[in-house]
Amino acid sequence: MERSTFKIDKYYLTKVDADKKSIYCHHDLMGELLVPTHKHNKAQMLYAEGDVVFVTTETKTYFLPARHFIWIPADVEHSIQPKSENVMMRNLYFPVEKDEDVFYKSEGIYPVNNLLLQMMLFTNQWNGDLKKGSPNFVIAKAIKAILPQICLTNLPLELPLPKDARLGKILRYVENNLGETILFSEVAHEFGYSERSLYRLFQKDLKMSFIQYYTIRRILKAIELLLDRKLSVKEVALEVGYSSVPTFSNTFFKILGQRPSDYLNGEDVLKSR
Repeated sequence: MERSTFKIDKYYLTKVDADKKSIYCHHDLMGELLVPTHKHNKAQMLYAEGDVVFVTTETKTYFLPARHFIWIPADVEHSIQPKSENVMMRNLYFPVEKDEDVFYKSEGIYPVNNLLLQMMLFTNQWNGDLKKGSPNFVIAKAIKAILPQICLTNLPLELPLPKDARLGKILRYVENNLGETILFSEVAHEFGYSERSLYRLFQKDLKMSFIQYYTIRRILKAIELLLDRKLSVKEVALEVGYSSVPTFSNTFFKILGQRPSDYLNGEDVLKSR
């Protein structure tokens, strides 16, 4: 593992930024290898296929599900960890240009629609530097250029990391009881808070309410279970504490923009190419 980690370190420190003007391309079946905390001078577009990828920055943990991509602006420190050895990660690294659209300055997770999917198919055989003026460079730059126009919804598939140790204990409790219906009043009582003081703690530390955190965490767990393809939609709903499948489906749709059944039946188009 140490040997592989060294290779990843060397790869990120040298190849991505070696040619400041190129667009760098790298596709790999990473296995379960952790890419340790690093940063690069180019912005990164990371597309995942096959399973979930966890991307952690200084303040948040992003949950990148299959058939979505994450945009990571230049110079943002982050680590990457695939959930399983089945994850195919496809990366394009773009040099920063003057007067770029505000889209490129913020981290975000977006679904890959049919247009972007077809454009991504062109990148399958690429690897390494795409030199300015080459046909592949033009295609890659077109992928970048179209993102602000088609990626209109930044999906809330990230959870902030708690700074307060007391809140860390509460979030672990939530994590360990996702299969149950967790009431805010019961959590406050369990940990010796008034509802008002616990609400303030969530807002101050995480910048979101308990119900917002709890809802997102349940849906993130549901995505993991759907990708495992071992449970039906109804069984997944029960596993994350929803007794009503319609309620689960509606909540899932509000966050991801598609129904659990549609997500479950999605095809891993790029993985097979």
